Amino acid sequence: MPTIVVVDGYSTGSALSRALAGRGVTCVHVRSAQTVGEYFRATFRPGDYEVDLGFVADWRALVDRLRTLGVDQVVAGTESGVILADTLNHLLGTPGNEIATVLARRDKAAMAEAARAAGLATPTGRAFDTVAAATAWYAAALGGPAVVKPVDSAGTDTVRFCRDVDEVRAACAEVLAARNLYRVPNRRVLVQERLVGTEFYVNSVSHGGTHRVAEVWRYTKRPGPAGAPIYDYEEPVEPGSASAAPIRDFVVAVLDAVGVRSSAAHTEVMLTDRGPVLIETGARLGGATLPDVVAKLSGVSQTSLQVQCLVDPVGFAGFDDRAPRWSASVRNVSLINPTRVAAQAPHWCERLRELPTAVAVAAHGVPGAALPQTVDLISAPGFVYLAAEDPAEVGRDYRTVRRWERDGLYGR
Repeated sequence: MPTIVVVDGYSTGSALSRALAGRGVTCVHVRSAQTVGEYFRATFRPGDYEVDLGFVADWRALVDRLRTLGVDQVVAGTESGVILADTLNHLLGTPGNEIATVLARRDKAAMAEAARAAGLATPTGRAFDTVAAATAWYAAALGGPAVVKPVDSAGTDTVRFCRDVDEVRAACAEVLAARNLYRVPNRRVLVQERLVGTEFYVNSVSHGGTHRVAEVWRYTKRPGPAGAPIYDYEEPVEPGSASAAPIRDFVVAVLDAVGVRSSAAHTEVMLTDRGPVLIETGARLGGATLPDVVAKLSGVSQTSLQVQCLVDPVGFAGFDDRAPRWSASVRNVSLINPTRVAAQAPHWCERLRELPTAVAVAAHGVPGAALPQTVDLISAPGFVYLAAEDPAEVGRDYRTVRRWERDGLYGR
């Protein structure tokens, strides 16, 4: 069995380490930063790792130690680990992504430039390091609906939908004054046109430049109270279906353009009147998911496919990523707390689990503890998978969840 390094084994990276350890793989953990926020630290599974090297500032010393351990490949557990994982693979000579385009897999402005250079559609936009420059460009070159966000965060962190120059100015000031989701100060802000269409994401796994699609999902989002999009729900699309074809072909071209060759990737695309347009891509597993549930309902998840790629690359090469999969109508519903709760009700998670179509609830209520209003992905109380043969039953339970939330599900 191989020895695999996971950089920042948080979020879905914790599901990856569990699955790898369960297959007898020797797992080594490395942190990309000295400190880790509680949101990520709470998901870490230290028991999955034979060795936890923590944060090592000296990359040369880290590479020497990893060579001693006989490492076969380095993977990113979450977005913050992408650059270090790619750099370590490059220095170790292990399978990885193209080092020349490493910034294009983390910096959204460089990402768009790489995609445009390959002839792929991206939103009109630019990155700036001052509010004045950003607003001046917006007024002269864009105008109208815009999106403002950090260049290197994730999960709708400080993403703002704006209608005019005043809103753009305020949003840029907010981003540049803040730290991103990974506690790094935002030095630049990205201003882009707001795309109109249907949003999808594609979770893929690549090995030696061969890309396999594990999952395709259709997003539904809604405007949040702070001006940021908040997740409503997502539904799977059969990867081999005609409706998925233009999305998956576009994503494969994006992965080639940004140099993804041997890693997982999570790519978000807007299908517009002018065709697919890239929102962003990350060379890591998609988040806010329960891989075991996805695999149970469809036969495979991105996490299980990455494990197969790492453990059995021959089997991975033979994986048919166009075969029909989904055995039921499925909806992954993001929970939305409409107003701050001073003290949580004792059994709100149990109520959700009792819904007829609920197959899994990813939430952990703390009776009596405060619960913030949902303004982005991080402040959402969790998510619930609904599944049934009849899509009408799924829709009924989805509406029940939203009604319960309006009626005070989370509070006493």
